[in-house]
Amino acid sequence: MAKIRKDTVVALNINKTIIYIVCIALSLLSILPFWIMFVNATRSTPEIQSGLSLLPSIHMMTNLDVLLSKSFDPLKGFFNSLIISGFSTLCAVYFSSLTAYALVVYNWKMRQPFFTFIMCVMMIPAQASAIGFYQFMYQLHWTNNFLPLILPSIAAPAIVFFMRQYLLATLSIEMVEAARIDGSGEFYTFNRIVMPIMVPAIATQAIFAFVASWNNLFLPLILLTQKDKYTLPIMVSLLKGDIYKTEFGSIYMGLSLTVLPLFVIYFLLSRYIIAGVALGGVKE
Repeated sequence: MAKIRKDTVVALNINKTIIYIVCIALSLLSILPFWIMFVNATRSTPEIQSGLSLLPSIHMMTNLDVLLSKSFDPLKGFFNSLIISGFSTLCAVYFSSLTAYALVVYNWKMRQPFFTFIMCVMMIPAQASAIGFYQFMYQLHWTNNFLPLILPSIAAPAIVFFMRQYLLATLSIEMVEAARIDGSGEFYTFNRIVMPIMVPAIATQAIFAFVASWNNLFLPLILLTQKDKYTLPIMVSLLKGDIYKTEFGSIYMGLSLTVLPLFVIYFLLSRYIIAGVALGGVKE
């Protein structure tokens, strides 16, 4: 019996070791591209052309000076991107949570067809409706305006689906009914009782929504033509025409400045991801 128990412990230790090795290897593979990008932001063009290096160089300030000399205004691009991404994330998360709450709590006749319609909307790519969307915004005189990049995020089918699944797994309908009996209004119940329960799911989807909005290049490139309205991804995309053939290090510096805020947002909210994803994927 003791030998069997000892063999079991040894087998478990071996399995744990293999799991740790695999996880560490996958983590390094995930981090490596970003590390190479940050390292190349400190290297000169000849050094980058000479081959791969994992050690930083001494040309970071030179690359930054070249970058700023090409009409690249990182602060302006950062604030433009932050305004668009911040407000679009707030709209997407709040109104999607509100829609999911209605789909879970209220028992109305068209509830399932409405949810099916929301899922069908997920299959329509943004590129398919881009021409009509631009014409509509042009008629409203909303080109070179941040509103067309913020307001459509109110309708976020993927977030609605995730929030609905999360509420099905965590929300007690009896608690909502008890709040109604105590005289609580629907919005008060949602904002003060339901939303605190949804914090892990909200944080998880806030990360995904913020990253998607921050990295969005297609619609901003179509709608924004004034330089003072450019987002960071637009500024970086335009660098290719100015310094692509001569200053690789500055290109990597621009990419690094674009990605850096995403790391900050991710690390601030990352502790909620595991709980949010785990609970959001439970039952129908």
